Amino acid sequence: MQGFTQKASGPNTIEYKIGAIFGEIKNKIQSGYNLRDIIDQIDELRFRSQTEKYELSHLYEAKIKNMGNAGRNGGEYYTPRPLIRAIVQVVNPKIGETIYDPAVGSAGFLCESYDYLRAGTKLTPKQLNQLQTSTFYGKEKKSLAYVIGIMNMILHGIEAPNIQHTNTLSENLADVQDRDRYDIVMANPPFGGKERAEVQQNFNIRTGETAFLFLQHFIKMIRAGGRGGVVIKNTFLSNTDNASVSLRKLLLKTCNLHTILDCPSGTFQGAGVKTVVLFFDKGVPTRKIWYYQLDPGRNMGKTNPLNDADLAEFIELQKTKADSPKSWSVDAKSIDQTTFDLSVKNPDGAKKS
Repeated sequence: MQGFTQKASGPNTIEYKIGAIFGEIKNKIQSGYNLRDIIDQIDELRFRSQTEKYELSHLYEAKIKNMGNAGRNGGEYYTPRPLIRAIVQVVNPKIGETIYDPAVGSAGFLCESYDYLRAGTKLTPKQLNQLQTSTFYGKEKKSLAYVIGIMNMILHGIEAPNIQHTNTLSENLADVQDRDRYDIVMANPPFGGKERAEVQQNFNIRTGETAFLFLQHFIKMIRAGGRGGVVIKNTFLSNTDNASVSLRKLLLKTCNLHTILDCPSGTFQGAGVKTVVLFFDKGVPTRKIWYYQLDPGRNMGKTNPLNDADLAEFIELQKTKADSPKSWSVDAKSIDQTTFDLSVKNPDGAKKS
């Protein structure tokens, strides 16, 4: 592509990041003639202007979504954008805060946060530079997701994404210093994975469940006074194994778990797992939890996916944490101090999604 043929001047440049993308791609084109044709067509692509980038980013997002709907490779990297936008609105990031996703996948949380921070306000050159260089951070283990995530951020306007190609869970939490922490963590960790014993040694609560190790990482990596909005499978709320109970206790004692969004089946296309979203503030214990049971009033599927309108009531009610047929509050004092069970139990007996 024109403009990317020169040598990168440093690691924090778009040229360097484009090089990182191609460094991960294994060329399987045996014919030099075919390769030449492909290069010629790529060279005609233009996305230096913001309008062109915007159009291409929408096309790219659509392709990632299709991968997710097909239940193949990209499915595990794709979180429905309406759900991400709702999480971003509730967490409400501000210019100057750092935002971290240690299971970055296709970088949906970082891209939507960037769009949220850019919208509605004219930013100063200093603020724009902050967004480009010192706001968004991520880590990704898998090569395909790493490539997809970096490219997605570039197309959204972040020219030199701070994304590391690494196994987040290989980091020992005991080594984390305050300078390593972030103001905000928003993420959707992989579910159902199993980690080796040597990886589990990096965590105080030992478990093979990848998502539960990630949740410990989330809590540790948020600064005191920082905020989290993370997706996790709903069985976390009620599992009786020692690791789950200990992890719920850790969350409730070290964070203010103020909101739990209960998502219906079918929220994630190509994946049958049922999920909840946990919203919490780091540094003070939980006093009251507000639950919202999302019920779009229809069976969701590939042809009837989650949309922004489905989440509008949740976003509005969450501001005041009002009671409704779909929402209620639970005092932390009423939570069983042995099991720390957080199961979704609508006192109005509303039909569970």
